[in-house]
Amino acid sequence: MTTFTPLKNDNFLRALMREPTPYTPIWIMRQAGRYLPEYNATRKKAGSFLGLAKNPDYCTEVTLQPLDRFPLDAAILFSDILTVPDAMGLGLYFVEGEGPKFERPLRTEEDVKKLPMADMDQLKYVTDAVSQIRGALDRRVPLIGFSGSPFTLACYMIEGGGSDDFRTTKTMMFQRPDLLHSILEKNTASVIAYLNAQIEAGAEAVMLFDTWGGALSHHAYQEFSLDYAKRVMAQLTREHQGRIVPRVFFTKGGGLWLESMAKMGADALGLDWTINLADAKKRVGHCVALQGNLDPLTLFAPPAVIEKEAARVLKEFAFDKNANGHVFNLGHGISQFTNPAHVEALVHAVHRVSARGL
Repeated sequence: MTTFTPLKNDNFLRALMREPTPYTPIWIMRQAGRYLPEYNATRKKAGSFLGLAKNPDYCTEVTLQPLDRFPLDAAILFSDILTVPDAMGLGLYFVEGEGPKFERPLRTEEDVKKLPMADMDQLKYVTDAVSQIRGALDRRVPLIGFSGSPFTLACYMIEGGGSDDFRTTKTMMFQRPDLLHSILEKNTASVIAYLNAQIEAGAEAVMLFDTWGGALSHHAYQEFSLDYAKRVMAQLTREHQGRIVPRVFFTKGGGLWLESMAKMGADALGLDWTINLADAKKRVGHCVALQGNLDPLTLFAPPAVIEKEAARVLKEFAFDKNANGHVFNLGHGISQFTNPAHVEALVHAVHRVSARGL
């Protein structure tokens, strides 16, 4: 096992554990992405998205690119949530302008019965990237590992790609809930193994992205999404290299279920921009830290407006240097059309405004 020395900047980890920090730390969902010209150059060099994602050298390069531009407080592994079903033999590929697709989606009982667990040997390129990135970071900031939630992965696996209404998934849910539960059981075991492998390789915090849980009804969310996410959280490695490994859970569109999510075993909840942080703080109390939640399209506004909106979010949380618990982030991934200068304005505004107090 590789041993790493203490971090130069651990404000992100301390905020997740609701410990004092001198300012509100910030990172950005999809911070290594197409809005950066250097990312596009590396992707062109790699030849394809999968060529990029499956090469630890390229993953390390693009993970560090936003940190070289902006004083962010965390790095996040460059990868894709669909690496797990790809390692289950479904045949992941990408269509330009359409996004991810699977050659062998799960449509029949036989498909589900034949579905294996994710082969961790096929995901070694991910853990190799985690170890390489940790070394390249040289203790600058913490590294976040991540996975899609069991339900979100199931949506892609059943639909065969993205969907506007998840008709095929919901049809299975209502007609053959046993089949959906079978997929979710295998996904859950695979995600636990995958995230624990990332922690062992050097990830200092992990995040579970439940991108499509918000498409469910109240009852269905509890049964098919949250219950399986709870199982993941309960079986993750809690401490590694002498430090607690914080766990973050994010359901896009999940504001209705904050109280339930606060009890599911995560240390922090990611919030989208539809939730008022002050209300969220009241609803969850001191159970968890909160991450979020600026609307990503705010970054299309002039820098002065970006700073104003950042200050509004910080004021909603009411940052306290002695008892933090807030990580600033966007409410979802950054748009590929964002001006990098506006990201720089946001990061500096969050640090400056929170450090001086509100």
